[in-house]
Amino acid sequence: MTVYLAGYQASPILRGGATIQLLNTSRYLRDFGIDARLFDPWTPFRPETCDLFHLFASDIGMYHLGREIHALRIPIALSPITFSLHSPRFIRTALAASRLLQRSGYGVWTDYAITSDLCTWSRLILPNTRDEAGLITGGYGVPADKVTVIPNGVDERFANADPALFRKTYGVDRFILNVGHTGHVRKNVLALIKALAQVDHPAVIIGRIVRTPYGEACLQEAGKNKNILLIDSLDHDSEMLASAYAACEVFAMPSLFETPGIAALEAGLAGAKVVITPYGGTKEYFGTMAEYV
Repeated sequence: MTVYLAGYQASPILRGGATIQLLNTSRYLRDFGIDARLFDPWTPFRPETCDLFHLFASDIGMYHLGREIHALRIPIALSPITFSLHSPRFIRTALAASRLLQRSGYGVWTDYAITSDLCTWSRLILPNTRDEAGLITGGYGVPADKVTVIPNGVDERFANADPALFRKTYGVDRFILNVGHTGHVRKNVLALIKALAQVDHPAVIIGRIVRTPYGEACLQEAGKNKNILLIDSLDHDSEMLASAYAACEVFAMPSLFETPGIAALEAGLAGAKVVITPYGGTKEYFGTMAEYV
């Protein structure tokens, strides 16, 4: 069996949780004897070589690829990696309004309509939490028999990470850690930085700083606090990242929501105390083993 896997076009730039999920899925599928291939848009695609196409994400970045794969009548498996703080009822209402505008010829597209189309085109939908599955079925009207919850996994190596490397390199220990992109409002890093100003405790923020107005505000605020160390992105496979997880005392991810936060899972496996948003299915993973903010 040959399975092609694809993420949104910006995946190699963002290198976020969706990218890690895609790459690890392809790796472990091969361990099961599946011919798993990463889709390359610059290599001619031969539909007859593909038994299944697995898409990671259900937003505008995946829309046109999903539409063309569906047109080729190739079965699609979709990991939506989506969540909304809105209720299923709100999503149904917003989706109905979007469809009405589309039929009127105004060319209006919404995130809800894009996700709905991708779900409609997919043979199998693989959310990673029951909360996400509930939005897919209750908000988008997807039949439950198309939906199977597949929890996110975590590399076992994080359980055996050595904190000494990070402590020796950066000279900091028992710190508060955040790992992720700084610059996207959903990650709520600015609120974290402002909260850190209220405590006299070392903190480390690891991740690419996106030069948005929000990212610039994060940089400016962090610059006021001598206890905050900013580190550019570390490769996911690096020993330094694993060591940072093991060396920290608390891993803080106060996002508006997560899906459900691979970095927090990695930190928890390394032994960190986890503080995380309650939204996005995080409680299904951490239960009583985290503090929710």
